[in-house]
Amino acid sequence: MHKDLAEKLLSRQRLLVLAPHSDDESLGCAGLIAKIKDMGGEAYVMVMSIGSLKHYGVDGVVPAQIRRDEFLAAAELLKLDGYDIVYKDDEKYLRLDAIPRRDLVSVIERESSVSIDKISPTMIALPAPSYNQDHAAVFYAGFTACRPALPQYKAFQQVVVTYECPTLCWSSDKVFQPNLYVDISQYMDKKLEAVRCHRSQLKEPNHNYSLENVERLARLRGSEIAVEAAEAFVCYRMVI
Repeated sequence: MHKDLAEKLLSRQRLLVLAPHSDDESLGCAGLIAKIKDMGGEAYVMVMSIGSLKHYGVDGVVPAQIRRDEFLAAAELLKLDGYDIVYKDDEKYLRLDAIPRRDLVSVIERESSVSIDKISPTMIALPAPSYNQDHAAVFYAGFTACRPALPQYKAFQQVVVTYECPTLCWSSDKVFQPNLYVDISQYMDKKLEAVRCHRSQLKEPNHNYSLENVERLARLRGSEIAVEAAEAFVCYRMVI
């Protein structure tokens, strides 16, 4: 697609990113969000769950309030048009797979303040399914919510994609194979700054969840399309 046409397409998008946890939106889509906003489009994030958790390599528990504050900093940086944090209790954190899919679909379609019914997104970015049970649960619920429907009854998303996470390198299923790339060469610094907002989650260099590896992955995806940096997606639907 010609660059001018691609930018024109992005300028018309109303993007909704479904993030299983706060930080997933920055890891997978911060460049896309920044680019859409810069082109004149809109961007929203639905964080499904924030909770307190003890992490390896961290003394004590990372409180939910810190995760929330980190997300709010990233949301402000990315100039989101709206966001929602759906589940704020520790009991549901990393247990989204225990919630009936019907209930998750209802949240995505109707109940959230940034639901499909409320903001009518033209583009939805889902987390790629992985070994993480929350990511898998949100993917399948989001995929269900994006099923085709008559536009007079329900908002129809012309573009449905999944975004990647650095931890997808560990998989018992097929490797993430992108078929859609977004050139974020001009937005690489903004992406890293957004990821840096989630300080409690970052690891040391060489860990797959380090800031250095986030940059390496973006540079690698960029090299696959001969640009400086890119975010990669799997496109399930595109209507033009």
